[in-house]
Amino acid sequence: MLYSDRVYGQQEITEPIILELLSSPTLTRLKGVDQYGYFETYFSGTASSRFDHSVGVYLLLKQYGAPLAEQIAGLIHDVSHTVFSHCIDYALVGGNQKEQSYQDNSFASFLKGTELPSIMKKYNFDLDYILDDKNFPLKEATLPDLCADRIDYSLRDALKFIGLASLEVQAILNSLMVENGRWLFQTRAAAQKYAQLFLNLNQNYYCGLTSAIVMHSVGDYLKYALEKKYILPPDLYTTDQAVLKKIAEFFKTDAHLRLLFNRFGSKVAVKNDPASYDFQVFCKSRIVDPLFQDGAKVRRLSEADSDWQKTVRAELKPKEYFLKFAAS
Repeated sequence: MLYSDRVYGQQEITEPIILELLSSPTLTRLKGVDQYGYFETYFSGTASSRFDHSVGVYLLLKQYGAPLAEQIAGLIHDVSHTVFSHCIDYALVGGNQKEQSYQDNSFASFLKGTELPSIMKKYNFDLDYILDDKNFPLKEATLPDLCADRIDYSLRDALKFIGLASLEVQAILNSLMVENGRWLFQTRAAAQKYAQLFLNLNQNYYCGLTSAIVMHSVGDYLKYALEKKYILPPDLYTTDQAVLKKIAEFFKTDAHLRLLFNRFGSKVAVKNDPASYDFQVFCKSRIVDPLFQDGAKVRRLSEADSDWQKTVRAELKPKEYFLKFAAS
């Protein structure tokens, strides 16, 4: 199978288990789930699916020699995402705005109810082993460490949001290396450049004001639709467009529904005003503190740069917003 990826270019995929997973209903559903909820009305043309990112993590792990089991874990790591991704943390009682962890917390139980375990069993891969992130240090790591998940989505987003050239993305990939189950950069300069790129993405997109507006307003829309039974819990595991279409059937008879829709469709003015607000909203903040090769030693960027140490400490804290929507 020849696969064309925005970050890694043309890639030949031949592993039978990967091909079967890619064609499974659970993976293909992610083609209809936006990576960031509903950014299209704010950043037109930047939409990316959870499927794109999932395959990207797999390709990155494969490129850097991760074992096949880790490649599989990377490919399936987002299958438990609901429609509109992390917006669900703003819709359900079990959600967490500061951590945006609903998907992670439901991953194992969701996965076990899909066809994926039978596919893994067919190819003699142990499900419990795949589910244990401790086995896969390249795929997943605690913030602010690097991992394949963060590397892929940041490079993917740098192309879309910042307009980074493909050659610049390739230069970042070329400056990365794997040693003793860890990602690190070959030089301090490369680590610094990537860290600043990630900081830009975090402050302006991942936890910026727009993200707070999108997460809150889409979450409110879904919460209201669930309360009114316009959609049911199983609908959350379909696609964004399927849910939007189903809820839209009630527009004519529900003025409040239309208002909520207009809010996340960027049709209602909103400002961040701690002195006068309708909603207090938190956003998870992400930052990286890369390792790099310094002669015979491996150092962390914050160890070499005290200013970066302060930045990491500040950016790891969730961001807080006070949203005031205009009357309509």
